Amino acid sequence: MEFIAGRPLAQDALLGAGMAVVLSVIVLVTADAGALDLAALVAGSLALAAWRRAPLVALLVSAACMLALGAHVQPGPAAAYPVMVSVFAAVRAGHQVAAALVSLAFLGAGFAVNLPGADGAGQNFQSISLLVGWFVAAGVAAIVTRHRQAYLEEAEERAAEAERTREEAARRRAGEERLRIARELHDSLTHSISIIKVQAGVAVHVARKRGEEVPPALLAIQEASGDAIRELRATLEVLRDSGDPGGGAQGADGASGLDRLGDLVERARSTGLPAEVTVCGTRRELPAEVDRAAYRIVQEALTNVSRHAGGAGARVRVEYAGEELVVQVDDDGKADSDVPPVPGTGLLGMRERVAALGGRLRAEPRPGGGFTVRAELPLGEPS
Repeated sequence: MEFIAGRPLAQDALLGAGMAVVLSVIVLVTADAGALDLAALVAGSLALAAWRRAPLVALLVSAACMLALGAHVQPGPAAAYPVMVSVFAAVRAGHQVAAALVSLAFLGAGFAVNLPGADGAGQNFQSISLLVGWFVAAGVAAIVTRHRQAYLEEAEERAAEAERTREEAARRRAGEERLRIARELHDSLTHSISIIKVQAGVAVHVARKRGEEVPPALLAIQEASGDAIRELRATLEVLRDSGDPGGGAQGADGASGLDRLGDLVERARSTGLPAEVTVCGTRRELPAEVDRAAYRIVQEALTNVSRHAGGAGARVRVEYAGEELVVQVDDDGKADSDVPPVPGTGLLGMRERVAALGGRLRAEPRPGGGFTVRAELPLGEPS
């Protein structure tokens, strides 16, 4: 950035130096100039180095130095070149009155001291008229440039405002859609799960009141329905949060994470699924998205084992490995490595979660039988 910012200053300094060289050649060829004349010429030309940053300073210095030069050696119209550039800069910066006054003073003084170097009054007047045309052209060009720059800035502002409006409209539509989904889930799914939980609780109470043994499956239904309501409510909080996404994420943290892995495995065991858990590495706090994704992957994998593996056992392994978290669920079912699995919504959801975190997922039958789900989740923030 400093290099880019320094480029205009270097270009302006190069302009001033080039102007000094050109005028020095003209003055040395056409007039008998002394050291003071050359000093005034160089100072007036180098003042152009400030024409962007300090246009009024450049205008006053160049005009004063060129008048001093013209009063002594009369180099002709060439002495007006630095002043015209400074007039252009001043008008472009919005100093039209100052530029007009300096221009009139310079042209009037030049006419008085015979700045154009004419041989007669007619030629002198002709040269001054030519200079007046050049100065007017410089002012008009500066005004056009200023208006064009203002138009471009206004166009950029309008484009930025239009982009902000589109983004706000998109956010508003997304927020409205989230609220609609939240209402539908609350009015339908929450009600149905609540009924399941209540009915399971009544059945457990009746069985205990009669002194009967409560079936493990019934207890699992009661616990699972309670967990489902809790997680659904946390999900509804996320959907209703139309502000900071981080706030919604925090609201869902309590819904599912590896801190609840033990409850998840116990619930799977209560349904008759033999399950083991191994945690390797040094436990540490995980990013919320990684924590939830790991929990959901284990949950979906255990659900698939219960549904498809026909009484197989499952081994859950969670490894805190360097810059990533590795989650692996193996079962000893009858999956055939020669028959690729049919991808369902569960596997698709796992792949989407892992892909959103920039991780890798492997879900496939093992050569020796059984099925493996392995997810490698980077611990950095998702892109």
